[in-house]
Amino acid sequence: MKALLLAGGKGTRLRPLTDKLPKPMVPIMGKPLIERVIAKLKEAGVTEVVLSTCYKSHYIENYLDNGSKLGIKIDYVSEDMPLGTGGAIKNSEKFFDDTFIVLNSDIVDDISYRDLVQYHKKKGAAVSIAMTKVKDPSQYGVIEFDENNYINAFKEKPKEGETNSKWINAGVYVFEPDVFKEIPKNKIVSVERDVYPLLLEKNYKMAAYEYNDYWIDVGTLKKYIQAHVDILHSRCNKFKKANNLSDIKNIIFKNNNVKINPHAKIIGPVFIGNNSIIGAGAQIGPYAVIGDNCHINQMSNISRSILWDRVKINENANITNSVIGSNCTIDKYCNLLNTAYVSNNYDNNLLAI
Repeated sequence: MKALLLAGGKGTRLRPLTDKLPKPMVPIMGKPLIERVIAKLKEAGVTEVVLSTCYKSHYIENYLDNGSKLGIKIDYVSEDMPLGTGGAIKNSEKFFDDTFIVLNSDIVDDISYRDLVQYHKKKGAAVSIAMTKVKDPSQYGVIEFDENNYINAFKEKPKEGETNSKWINAGVYVFEPDVFKEIPKNKIVSVERDVYPLLLEKNYKMAAYEYNDYWIDVGTLKKYIQAHVDILHSRCNKFKKANNLSDIKNIIFKNNNVKINPHAKIIGPVFIGNNSIIGAGAQIGPYAVIGDNCHINQMSNISRSILWDRVKINENANITNSVIGSNCTIDKYCNLLNTAYVSNNYDNNLLAI
């Protein structure tokens, strides 16, 4: 089984975090999102991944190389200019001659790709689309389908009263290679707005796969922080069941060589990466994610925030609901609230909280 990862977008809604880094390389719990997605594909039986890249693609290729360190084969298709999701799929045509999976690169979910592929084959579909249910579908691509779960309409960002469906496109698909012939070459094409409606017009079978578990698009800073909160919750629930605990305030997930001063206060759930140091009087948590080689100095407070690698927080700083990029230093007595901070610039108050 092969999979195509659409990893070419600029990630503008994640700026300034993506000013120097492509969105798929943004860390989730200390590892690039794209690495976590590929590991999950491998668990589902995928043996080869094709990455469609464009924006700052060298970061992805330098990190993943040919995939040998992840135990999977990786090929690349790079665009000089963005051709949209449909154009990216068409560009990868030479790699696929059988059923394959297509994924957006900014999704964190628990979808079973193996089950999705089995469902697709059972339905005899040309394309199967994983769907997730939301309360307000007005900002998404909404899917309408019949009693047999075959898709009969798409509604893009519908206004109130335009659809009764609450099911939206989850950005995870299964394709048959026959679909390639319906996508024009070397043109900007949206698979959601152009290709899928065309397939319906031409009576291709399109199956709707209902998915009711965890799903989040981490394309915005607010959702990026929320994904980490959700992951910590999930880990805590599993840890509580395994250890018969009821209180999550004392749960700390930490890696190797972490040094926590006995006079520091840790309020779980908290994740602390390798070789990080927590000073006296510092308060970490709840819902703090600390990367590798970070140094949190005395009397500083960090809550509901994500620190990437090699971050230094000086004395008496307060970090709340914020993201701090790698290699940053935060001055003492500095207060950061609802902020994405990179490159020594304190003016990036970008979270729409």
